[in-house]
Amino acid sequence: MQLNKIRILGIDPGLATTGISVIESVNDNSYIALYCSCIETKKKDMIHIRLKKIYFAIDDIIKKYKPSYLAIEELFFSANAKTAIDVGQARGVSMLAASNNDLEIYEYTPLEVKQAVVGYGRATKDQIKYMVKIILNLQEDKFPKKDDAWDSMAIAITHASFKKFKDKTRQ
Repeated sequence: MQLNKIRILGIDPGLATTGISVIESVNDNSYIALYCSCIETKKKDMIHIRLKKIYFAIDDIIKKYKPSYLAIEELFFSANAKTAIDVGQARGVSMLAASNNDLEIYEYTPLEVKQAVVGYGRATKDQIKYMVKIILNLQEDKFPKKDDAWDSMAIAITHASFKKFKDKTRQ
């Protein structure tokens, strides 16, 4: 039996903290966590410095793990316009890094991620984290404590489970 493996870069974008992970999907039904961390930037740094740090960190991960796909969370409208703009800029440099490395880019809403991972669109962060641990067979101490890192794995899992459908609808 031939193994069909794909690598997915999952990103939970943010200016202060960007969650980033790489998972491998094997035959569309089992997943392996290869990398999970956060890119953190300092508030005191100018925005272009912060965005540059995010871009190059993502570029380095892409070059090291060689994923084929980027799964990134879509921007949802926030009551705070400044936060929405900051997240949008972090999304932009994340997508630029992926595009410059010829990754296919897919976007998922928070609702889609919650439904794909937990089966419930109003799932809590704790419920998402719990299901990610089960799906990837992980121990909590293996990866960072920040929710952004766990969210990035949930976004990657979402793409792995929706990939066939998304590919057909793109044609």
